[in-house]
Amino acid sequence: MAAVFSTPKFSPTPTTSISPLNPITPHHHHHHHSPLHFSPKHSFPFTLKKSAISCSHPQQTPSNSTPTPSPRRRPNYIPNRISDPNYVRIFDTTLRDGEQSPGAALTSKEKLDIARQLAKLGVDIIEAGFPAASKDDFEAVKAIAKEVGNAVDADGYVPVICGLSRCNEKDIRRAWEAVKYAKRPRIHTFIATSAIHMEFKLRKTKEQVIEIARSMVSFARSLGCDDVEFSPEDAGRSDKEFLYEILGEVIKAGATTLNIPDTVGITVPTEFGKLISDIKANTPGIENVIISTHCQNDLGLSTANTVSGACAGARQLEVTINGIGERAGNASLEEVVMILKCHEGDVLGGLYTGINTRHIYMTSKMVEEYTGLHVQPHKAIVGPNAFAHESGIHQDGMLKHKGTYEIIAPEDIGYERSDEAGIVLGKLSGRHALRKRLEELGYELDNEQLENIFWRFKAVADQKKRVTDADLRALVSDEVFQPEVVWKLHDLQVTCGTLGLSTATVKLIDADGTEHVACSVGTGPVDSAYKAVDLIVKEPVTLLEYSMIAVTEGIDAIATTRVLIRGENSHTATHAYTGETVHRTFSGIGAGMDIVVSSVKAYIGALNKMLGFKEEPPVKTPAKTTSVSV
Repeated sequence: MAAVFSTPKFSPTPTTSISPLNPITPHHHHHHHSPLHFSPKHSFPFTLKKSAISCSHPQQTPSNSTPTPSPRRRPNYIPNRISDPNYVRIFDTTLRDGEQSPGAALTSKEKLDIARQLAKLGVDIIEAGFPAASKDDFEAVKAIAKEVGNAVDADGYVPVICGLSRCNEKDIRRAWEAVKYAKRPRIHTFIATSAIHMEFKLRKTKEQVIEIARSMVSFARSLGCDDVEFSPEDAGRSDKEFLYEILGEVIKAGATTLNIPDTVGITVPTEFGKLISDIKANTPGIENVIISTHCQNDLGLSTANTVSGACAGARQLEVTINGIGERAGNASLEEVVMILKCHEGDVLGGLYTGINTRHIYMTSKMVEEYTGLHVQPHKAIVGPNAFAHESGIHQDGMLKHKGTYEIIAPEDIGYERSDEAGIVLGKLSGRHALRKRLEELGYELDNEQLENIFWRFKAVADQKKRVTDADLRALVSDEVFQPEVVWKLHDLQVTCGTLGLSTATVKLIDADGTEHVACSVGTGPVDSAYKAVDLIVKEPVTLLEYSMIAVTEGIDAIATTRVLIRGENSHTATHAYTGETVHRTFSGIGAGMDIVVSSVKAYIGALNKMLGFKEEPPVKTPAKTTSVSV
């Protein structure tokens, strides 16, 4: 059953009030941005040279005081301009670039859940996927455009829904067919511009690349899309004069946002900031579009480069939740947003976003659970250790005043310390107390989901004196963050030890309610249980990864298991950048006080995700085509 997460209460708004782009008569809908308080201020983590970037410095805050940011309103959305020069749009590509992380394949249902949460977070643009990659990707983008892309709140906020496409008519038309149902649809198209890519990947001349880019942006506009983003892939290694030329041409063709990607993560902050300022100074027509950044993290500089780009004049920042993405990942939404928030009014010149930061932690946990990509303990902002203090000196300071070692209060991102949990749940707690605590943690569950969680909670409470927030999150993950059920674990019995072979008996229930039982032997309890499941499901898979963690301390802790599998039968998709066919991998999570049960649930979850995945049927390519192999 799909999870229902708290989303903004939407009031019906006439279609005309957000009609796409009317720069002459902008509509006056505003989104309030709640102030957050931070103390004390820290200097920016790298030096911003005046020659490299132009960061305005309005009023400097005295170093001995804590600034109190004033509430800001989200400017009315017009694709190619922003009425407030200090407002920075947040473009989230978790569902597109983030999903390209190995093992992070998401089903349509999971993508829709994450998109709802991103809207609650308040991102300006959701890049919902690459519709040409597979049938499942297309359907997911379309579903997000129809639901999340039409959920207008009382302030007129609704996220732009964007689809990625390569520079060819088939991809662009496919993207438009998916996103056109949104109130604010966008097509994002790209082509490589670095010498190494043009020579060895595209095998095209500069003139050919310019013509393809110009004609494909024009084609996207001709379909009726008024919001077109263009990216010169590998801009960080491209010739600047060529960049100015191709960007000027796509502006004339109708592009509204120019995204400057450091595709291979090679630049450093001063270098990337200068690239943005040079493009701003030398590209004809640049004043008629928004400049965007997209920084990969190969050298660990994606967040620093992104903020440097914003200081240099970029007003859209492309990021992902938890920084997930290809290779070493992308700039992290939570890091970029909180840097701007912590420095609002000082060294960054008043830049601000429309993000509701109190939903950061919940969004991070959802993406972590759905993708199966664990957040590293020391990850900034959302890592498990981000607000933990073990040093005696630190603990002493924290007890006296939290501002001594924390520049961000945990509650500002929606995180609550387990030792300050308020309600303590135990075996005598009822449904109302459980529902209230889950709502405080950010979960809004329907009655059936709550009932399932309640009985799981009671079973844990019978064995543990105190049920912590971490326990509750693990139970919700196990019940709610699961793919559509094809197979469900009913019973499991294992025998293991030093006296003989490990054996397992498994009873599964299929989607029709029919029971299936199988027995198997193996090298251990998990191996024998997995082999018994394989006898029932009859889907050949390879187990790529298996990991288990205890969510709390103590021998009675709930165990959360994660597995990663790859089907031997074809589950493929087209890679956005290389055009290669890639084999998808699928993750599953399971939680329980019995580690074997937890392990089997994770394995079945991964199998369910794989079995529920739709594939793109073969499409005959017309004889005449403008496609480019990228």
